[in-house]
Amino acid sequence: MPVYVIYQCEVLDPERYEAYKPKAAASIEAAGGRYIVRGGEVEVLEGEPPLGRTVVVEFPDRETASKWYKDQMYAEARKIRDGAARARMYLVDGVA
Repeated sequence: MPVYVIYQCEVLDPERYEAYKPKAAASIEAAGGRYIVRGGEVEVLEGEPPLGRTVVVEFPDRETASKWYKDQMYAEARKIRDGAARARMYLVDGVA
């Protein structure tokens, strides 16, 4: 069953965040994930809009997504992001 990584962030340091994005993308591709949403325009239907960017990445299963997050390649990207953005990230099961 597919699993989705939902990532929302408020960018604090745009220059440093730009250095994070290609490294994160390379780690996602290497782990077999694919972008579904990547910071597109948000239209609020209810409630408040998220601060900054929203990203959704699909992985084939929870194990693959968890391995990606813990992998050294993404850990290096996270080091760049630390301090450049305030982020929330979580896994959500898809439907079969």
